[in-house]
Amino acid sequence: MELTTIPDVPIAASRIGLGTWAMGGFQWGGTDDDESVRTIHAALDLGINLIDTAPAYGFGHSERVVGRAIAERGGRDRVVIATKVGLERQGDALYRNSTRRQIFDEVETSLRLLRTDYIDLYQVHWPDLDTPYEETALALLELKRAGKIRAIGVSNYAVDALDRFNAVTPLASVQPPLNLFERHAELDVLPWCRSNKVAILTYGSLCRGLLTGTIDLTTRFEGDDLRLTDPKFRPPRFAEYLEAVELLDRFARERYGVGVLPFAVRWVLDHPGVSVALWGARHPGELAPLGDMMGWHLDDAARHYVDAVIANSVGHPVGPEFMAPPEHKPDQAAAPAP
Repeated sequence: MELTTIPDVPIAASRIGLGTWAMGGFQWGGTDDDESVRTIHAALDLGINLIDTAPAYGFGHSERVVGRAIAERGGRDRVVIATKVGLERQGDALYRNSTRRQIFDEVETSLRLLRTDYIDLYQVHWPDLDTPYEETALALLELKRAGKIRAIGVSNYAVDALDRFNAVTPLASVQPPLNLFERHAELDVLPWCRSNKVAILTYGSLCRGLLTGTIDLTTRFEGDDLRLTDPKFRPPRFAEYLEAVELLDRFARERYGVGVLPFAVRWVLDHPGVSVALWGARHPGELAPLGDMMGWHLDDAARHYVDAVIANSVGHPVGPEFMAPPEHKPDQAAAPAP
């Protein structure tokens, strides 16, 4: 396993991080907690020591599963727990809320669910346009000084917001979406992080499963599965993206002897400045391609081929914007979280 350092985190972190959004169940068609725990244990066995979660993943359920898995396994001091803050539940909806009060309430809940007395990396999940970034940054700085969190990060922030936040308290990390199909962060966020020596944790390496190579036109998504609302999984885009995946899979096997999944993750890891690529799994067997991601790099010819395939195959490209929660909080009082 390749390792990296994240400012203010005292142990080296694996460059592959286990994303646990799907383990929350909500928006992913349910989940099996025992299987999720086995998956976390298998990831740790394979050298993945950074586990990324959030209260928003199943309204706390993912954090509860992560806490259980680490408690049963032991070795808390060898695991980098990254969780998030700043989304307030109202019924079955989430709204951005990064006020000082919200942050101080949420951190206590996260610590309890995760069964820990500190969080290694605490990240603001989405920018709250109703709350000054300075208020959010100062609240997190207070938590850091109190020893409840070790490092401060943000997710889904634009560069202007990064500048304001970083002026109050130095950021340890930024988490943008980045994969073969969603590359907006290449334009500004990644260069900003490199210039400011901020670690980059990327999410969505497999683009909600599109880049696993296991999805085709007959695949059906049911219940509350997030992909039912993802424009990439609707015609005409679905067929376009699948055509690109097929061509990339064929190329990866011929050039590097690996499938499209490890090829897609390696593409993320090879970006200058990227520290960690988060990769979601719900079953131990889904971690099998991990070994195919290590010990090699894409060359320039491969990168040019990727660009050409996407340009030629995907006639209606779209980003991950559909996932963004509402930018402003509603006027009504929040419903209590479970």
